[in-house]
Amino acid sequence: MRTRAEEPRAGGGNPAEMINRDRMTQFVRDLICIDSLSKEERSVAERLAQALRDIGAEVRIDDAGSAVGGATGNVLGRLAGTKPDVAPLLLNAHMDTVGPGKSVKPSISDGRMRADGTTVLGSDDKSGIAVIVEALRALVDSRAPRGDIEIAFTICEEIGLLGAKHLEWDGFRAREALVLDAPFSTQLVTRAPSADRFEFVVHGLEAHAGMAPEQGISAVRVAAEAIAAAPLGRVDAQTTSNLVILEGGTATNVIPNRCVVRGEARSHDRNRLDEVTAAIRRCFQDAAARATAEVGGKLVRAWLEETSEREYESMHVPDDAPIVRLMRRSASDLGKPMETVSILGGSDANVFNQRGITAVILGTGMRDVHTVSEWLDLEDFYSSAEVVLRALTLAAA
Repeated sequence: MRTRAEEPRAGGGNPAEMINRDRMTQFVRDLICIDSLSKEERSVAERLAQALRDIGAEVRIDDAGSAVGGATGNVLGRLAGTKPDVAPLLLNAHMDTVGPGKSVKPSISDGRMRADGTTVLGSDDKSGIAVIVEALRALVDSRAPRGDIEIAFTICEEIGLLGAKHLEWDGFRAREALVLDAPFSTQLVTRAPSADRFEFVVHGLEAHAGMAPEQGISAVRVAAEAIAAAPLGRVDAQTTSNLVILEGGTATNVIPNRCVVRGEARSHDRNRLDEVTAAIRRCFQDAAARATAEVGGKLVRAWLEETSEREYESMHVPDDAPIVRLMRRSASDLGKPMETVSILGGSDANVFNQRGITAVILGTGMRDVHTVSEWLDLEDFYSSAEVVLRALTLAAA
């Protein structure tokens, strides 16, 4: 039994000393070993629900899984504050990972955690989850004063921010949020783009590829012509776009009568995004209109089905916003640099800002994400937790 002198002191201490690095490393490693591809997050959700309960938080799992066809909903928690006059803060990270992400085998060497080269590591975003959990554990252990802290561990972020879009917003009191889902703990993301998602289904005409190719219309060729003409890659400094062929043809001796193409465009300038999306659509429309074949004396034309939607809106949090000032002061108190940056990626923070919750994104040490070369910089990982912990104590000071 600890004596009173051995109890953690109210008010906390140096976050660098309070963060338990071994515990934090083991926790993220445990999470990484739990498969959690999008819509398959149940096991990790159950693990996190218990971890939050162990800290003393109220926890529930919402119905977002039913809405998106997934195995579980978002894990939502509330750690009650000790100072009721302090405004609540929302902490967020997402539970799902991209593929290949099953049976991940993490190892540590030279201050880095890696997988074995056959899968992603999954530090996007399990490192963010681990930063939040460790910061909360250390905060409770320290008995430092705190306001209410709300937690949202979301599903299906990687396939359209679906978990965040289906959050039960009435359950949140916080008007500010910190999202843990970026590479560097020395950078605070305050600007992110809007994004459009689209799909084109090109319909051609099947024919024997050897005996009568002129009687067919290749849907793959129509799609290829459209893709070749479309503005792709880094369109300008604020705008990117990408297209992939998901399906096209059934056999090499049959002219393909159907080709499915999906894509996205992103930009910090919403008008520019509208222009690029419209240009890509015109490329497909024009290519389909040009594709014809004469069969039995009749002219047959290719035709197109298309869908396009705004996946999420841009975010732009000013440098003088209270949450930005809080995070910069936290880093400064620890002698760490902190700059605000703009990125061309989307996250749950886009949804929070659209919903009127001012959200910024802090890095967690993840590197080369969405590739089998992904790795976690452990020093940066620990530093992120120190910054978050310091911010939580400052918010209640």
